[in-house]
Amino acid sequence: MYFESWHAALVMDGHGGFVWAAYAITAAGVALLLAYPAWSQRRQLRQLAVTLRRAEAQAQSSQAQPSQAQPSQAQPSKAVS
Repeated sequence: MYFESWHAALVMDGHGGFVWAAYAITAAGVALLLAYPAWSQRRQLRQLAVTLRRAEAQAQSSQAQPSQAQPSQAQPSKAVS
């Protein structure tokens, strides 16, 4: 082993703080890159479910209400003689 003890490996002659911070930042970045697609997909699926529920509710409400027919234009009545 290159270092004489675990403490020496952590300290690395005074450079350990910088080295281990770089490893931590890199590990956090990789973890975010791996987790973001799954998080994004779940968010998009939730938004899609909300949109579909709204569309279904709107379709059901439009079917439940009788359609309001526009009044037809009245034809002038012809006088019967």
